[in-house]
Amino acid sequence: MSMNKRWIVRGLIVAAVAGIAFLLWTLLKPAGLPEGIVGGNGRLEATEIDVASKSAGRIKDIVADEGQMVKAGEIVAHMDVDVLDAQRTEAVAQLAEAQNAVLVAQTQVAQRESEKAAAQAVVRQRIAELNASRKRLARSETLAREGATAVQERDDDAAQTEGAAAAVEAARAQLASAEVAITNARNQVIGSRSRVEAGRATIQRIEADINDSSLRAPRDGRVQYRVAQPGEVVTAGGRVLSLVDLSDVTISFFLPATAAGRVAIGSEARIVLDAIPDYPIPARISFVADVAQFTPKTVETQSEREKMMFRVKARIDPALLRKHIAQVKTGLPGMAYVRINPGVAWPASLAVRALPEGSRAVQ
Repeated sequence: MSMNKRWIVRGLIVAAVAGIAFLLWTLLKPAGLPEGIVGGNGRLEATEIDVASKSAGRIKDIVADEGQMVKAGEIVAHMDVDVLDAQRTEAVAQLAEAQNAVLVAQTQVAQRESEKAAAQAVVRQRIAELNASRKRLARSETLAREGATAVQERDDDAAQTEGAAAAVEAARAQLASAEVAITNARNQVIGSRSRVEAGRATIQRIEADINDSSLRAPRDGRVQYRVAQPGEVVTAGGRVLSLVDLSDVTISFFLPATAAGRVAIGSEARIVLDAIPDYPIPARISFVADVAQFTPKTVETQSEREKMMFRVKARIDPALLRKHIAQVKTGLPGMAYVRINPGVAWPASLAVRALPEGSRAVQ
């Protein structure tokens, strides 16, 4: 029973804290808001993108200045490529050598095939000589039995026949050797062609590294600041510039659980910046945290830091950002309002009005 009482007491304390938090938030929220519209403090934020070197090397120059607008694919810096140029020259020379080796190997194949043809002719010649020797031997044996010729002549013909047979075997061995030489020469052609392909791949890799040495903006944005300077050596993946994508600008603010639980993704929102409080900016809720957290010091007052709040993010209409892209800037403080009751109309103070020409409303 004592354990249950402790849990009940703890539950009552949590409920009391939540009630006090909601009461404080209600007292501190901007006055004049109708029921069903809530708001919170925040600052404009944008997606930050790092432009980094793919490989280690020295920065040759940086052609984009801080604050400059850049387009996707635009070159913003160059890495030194002297070593890569030397490697490419070496690879080109090796490729030429491999291509010449292919020609030499092909010539050797043709030469070995000629030697094979000559060996085949020799084999045929030796076979013909062997057949002629066998016929002479047959005649000599017949005449020797009849006493029409000397036995010595028969023995000489027999010796010539044996020599002709040996000559045939030697010619056949030479033919087999020529066939092996052809196979070896063809293998040399295959190996030389493989070296040619490897050389071309090496050149392509080096050229890709040279191309990657021209650092390009991955998307449209503004150069926020330089991380490194020309002449510095950076490691692989070392940052050179930092960009902000001004087509994706949001504001983060915090709401208590009683309000955050009623905020839906895509809900209408309004952003009122301190710089131009008379021109609410249309936005949509793009994120609602699923875990409560303490409110950051930069957003809430001292008394509210002790409350558990849910972070909510509202995204400004990209079309509006593109229209005023030259004036968009992050970091400005302001208020974000969200309508948690779709049936409630926006008050006149939060009605969207056209921004004046040259306005820096979303800077």
